[in-house]
Amino acid sequence: MPAWLSQFLPILLLLAVIAVVLTRLPKIDLGHSEAFKRRRFFNWFPLGLTYAFLYFGRYNLSANASALDKLGLLTKGEFGDIDGWGSVVYGVAFLLNGPLTDRWGGRATILIAAGGSALVNFLLGGVIWQAQNGGLDHASIVRAMTVLFSLNMYFQSFGAVSIVKVNAPWFHVRERGVLGGVFGILISLGLYFAYDWSRFIGKAMGMTWAFFVPALVLIVFFALDAFVIRDTPGQAGFEDFDTADASSGDTGPPLGVVDVARRMFSQKVIWIIVAIEFCSGFLRNAVMKWYLVFADKTGAGKEFVATNWGVLLCVAGILGGVFAGFISDHVFESRRGPVASVLYAGMIVGVAITCFTLGHPMAGWAVIFMSLCVIGVHGMLSGTASMDFGGRKNAGVATGIIDGFVYLGTGAQSFLYARILPSGDAAKDPGNWTQWPIAMMPVAVVGLVLATRVWNARPQKAGAAQAAH
Repeated sequence: MPAWLSQFLPILLLLAVIAVVLTRLPKIDLGHSEAFKRRRFFNWFPLGLTYAFLYFGRYNLSANASALDKLGLLTKGEFGDIDGWGSVVYGVAFLLNGPLTDRWGGRATILIAAGGSALVNFLLGGVIWQAQNGGLDHASIVRAMTVLFSLNMYFQSFGAVSIVKVNAPWFHVRERGVLGGVFGILISLGLYFAYDWSRFIGKAMGMTWAFFVPALVLIVFFALDAFVIRDTPGQAGFEDFDTADASSGDTGPPLGVVDVARRMFSQKVIWIIVAIEFCSGFLRNAVMKWYLVFADKTGAGKEFVATNWGVLLCVAGILGGVFAGFISDHVFESRRGPVASVLYAGMIVGVAITCFTLGHPMAGWAVIFMSLCVIGVHGMLSGTASMDFGGRKNAGVATGIIDGFVYLGTGAQSFLYARILPSGDAAKDPGNWTQWPIAMMPVAVVGLVLATRVWNARPQKAGAAQAAH
């Protein structure tokens, strides 16, 4: 069996099992026709794969950070700063991109995301090619990578708002828990391609191709999305319906970013959700972006978890997404707070185990478990709660606000770890890495406390809100 097929086969088998499980779950019957369900699948599935491949063109830098360090192109600290600036750009881009998505529609903006990220990945590959051939000095390499990665993250920031904007009119609130789980699955597939395939491509074909290949894939999905995706059921020849979210009963035009933000932040629950998601962004990327650096520096790079990091992240994310979606819709009556609480409790356990097992293979499995938990939280809140509380009409701004805080948390951990993690010979001793998990613990505790505060939160319909006034 070819090496690439043996690497991909476990994912295919796992997806087949998940598909069987999802088809056997108790159905929530809202009267949709089979034709509608088929068309809805062919709407969200290519959209979701595009989002997964946006991850392929986003985390490829993180996946190859150690290789770039060995090539003398980027140090650990320089990577942390580049990633931090890119994350901050992503986090504040919602001020522009959320309203643009609500105005132009998710179909248009996912095309911008795919096309823009493809272009920037080509440019990133070009910078690396020039650097390896002596065409750039080190300072110029760092400046170019910083600017281009930040530009990539700007285009990438259209991804989450687009997928939520398109899906909101197609899914009722009662269907969105499982959809949030699927969102987590798609994130996980993207991480698998980014961490395993981009590293494989970089070693087999050269580092430039770790950026060229995601660009080529994104171009293919740009063309596919332009052909098949529609923003609403009405645009696909079906009847639009009441999704029972925050836009229910709202017959006016979509609101501007200031009005949506004012409406959202007038709800205490939104303040809590964005704070939870700040914690999620910190924790998710503290695990995903630094474990491979830790493993490479401390000699754990040949252990099972490190060598199969992408596929294990994918498995963890799929299981976390399915678990979160199932208990949300079928145990907690489509509430998202209890799911976040359960998963944050798991995060605390994972952080505690990691603190005491650095230098032991158990640490790798602990961070995989932490990834399962935090990807499940992210899928529930960014992928589902943003639809519920923003509503289908204002889903772009709502998702941008929530997802923006995820990446502000990501930026915070990038800048922090670039400065507190060991370097040089000190980084070879796992005992010198204790600040890595210790810094996660207070964030995980705060996330759990906040999640319990939105245990019973549900979206308020616009019509009901207007009647109350």
